[in-house]
Amino acid sequence: MMTARRPGAYVCGIDAAMDVVGGKWKVLILWALNERTCRFGELRRLVPGVTEKVLASHLRELEADGIVHREVHDEVPPRVEYSLTSLGFSLNEALAPLGAWGRENILGGVADTHNSAS
Repeated sequence: MMTARRPGAYVCGIDAAMDVVGGKWKVLILWALNERTCRFGELRRLVPGVTEKVLASHLRELEADGIVHREVHDEVPPRVEYSLTSLGFSLNEALAPLGAWGRENILGGVADTHNSAS
């Protein structure tokens, strides 16, 4: 299980959760990994607009928080794959109602073609 990044500084559970998923890109990275394991280049394509630097930084943070698993395959050239941990899948489940709220209230009920929960 993840340990708090700011021990004692959290006011509530939402505060702690936002520390993990804060920022524009982390939730989109989580949704991209919800369906399958991906390599870095695949994630870049699945999360349009994210820079390589930001993607790499967010993946490192999500890995440190126990949300994403990074697996390096002993091959030439090296192959690195990212996947969600069980904690990451549970976080996506918790985010599903937020995605539904956005679809219903902001997008006006427009269907999401990427993921029905986002």
